Amino acid sequence: MIIERNLYLNRLIEHKNNGMVKIVTGVRRCGKSYLLNTLFYNHLKDSGIDDDHIIKIALDDYGNKELLNPDNLYSYVKEKISNNDNYYILLDEIQMVPNFEGVVNGFMHITNADIYVTGSNSKFLSSDIITEFRGRGDEIRVYPLCFSEFYSVYGGEFEKAWLMYCNYGGMPLALTMNSVEDKARYLTSLFETTYLADIINRHNLRGNAEINELTNVIASSVGSLTNPLKLSNTFGSEKRVKLSANTIASYLDYLQDAFLIDKAVRYDIKGKKYINTPSKYYFVDMGLRNARLSFRQQEYTHIMENVIYNELKLRGYSVDVGVVGVFAVENGKQSRKQLEVDFVVNMGNKRYYIQSAYAMPTEEKIKQEQASLLAIGDAFKKIIIVNQPILTGYNESGVLIVSLSDFLFSPETALSF
Repeated sequence: MIIERNLYLNRLIEHKNNGMVKIVTGVRRCGKSYLLNTLFYNHLKDSGIDDDHIIKIALDDYGNKELLNPDNLYSYVKEKISNNDNYYILLDEIQMVPNFEGVVNGFMHITNADIYVTGSNSKFLSSDIITEFRGRGDEIRVYPLCFSEFYSVYGGEFEKAWLMYCNYGGMPLALTMNSVEDKARYLTSLFETTYLADIINRHNLRGNAEINELTNVIASSVGSLTNPLKLSNTFGSEKRVKLSANTIASYLDYLQDAFLIDKAVRYDIKGKKYINTPSKYYFVDMGLRNARLSFRQQEYTHIMENVIYNELKLRGYSVDVGVVGVFAVENGKQSRKQLEVDFVVNMGNKRYYIQSAYAMPTEEKIKQEQASLLAIGDAFKKIIIVNQPILTGYNESGVLIVSLSDFLFSPETALSF
């Protein structure tokens, strides 16, 4: 089965031979190796590149264990380059090689070599390592399957596909499984035996109970504002566990480093400044999120918000949580309150303000959803994405109402309507 991942493939193609190391990152098992070793490799072959000019090495393959030695890897690749034609070096799971930064920097001195690496741990993209690459590291972040990629294989009625995606997400291997029991078992095992085990081993944690419980709390509060101090208080009052805010902050960093969650910070739209706390956390995949809760807590309003967030991020947008201050009169007294805009979305000179609304069945609900958007007062586009079979277009208030299906199948078209 071929799953087309043209968004990422095109990014690799666009950055080909640009003098920089293409660093393909993302959560483990999301399809990075498939992208590099199958889709991009096939592109190179179709472009007329001879097989002996494509040096492809899977460093997690036991047969390549000798190449985990950095000196052996460097010598092996150098010996493969025998003339002045262009060579393409594809190194899968590069973080398994000690001092891989030095090895990659060595390859960068080969003028006719174009280098591509994958890695599952974002620590290998820290500022120190980017410095090691001397500003020549070019990150291409890969996410689990977005809905349109998922649907290209799943097909059928939109609503049925949407519910399956909401429940079991877009991890490629899960999509290939026929029964929901197999999907659930795989996702649960993946989280326990791969992701959390990696975090515990990487950071030398003394046990897994605390990181497990924190992951469950974050999973159950997707789309809610929180911070380490609030979470620490929750552990103390509800879990009867003493866990400091500093420890929680570190654990949240670990989950982000593993690409399992993303953090969205608050932005004061009128004040044009960031508010450091509280923030929102979103899961990179709904199936992984639901696996943490044994597939019992399915709040589709929050799930839809998370899916929209992921879709915007994988498209390359910067996404914040918006705050807009307004004055209101209650009981004859004027007071100031803050309204929330789900997403402040930026890319270059583009900006969109987006609300996620599962349904807007009444005029009252429409007014409620667009109140924060209308209070902003600038000229950037205001959008409400709604899970209803509606015709995408502007309402009388100048707000663009976009159907969820239009957004998921063609985000760029929907946003630029």
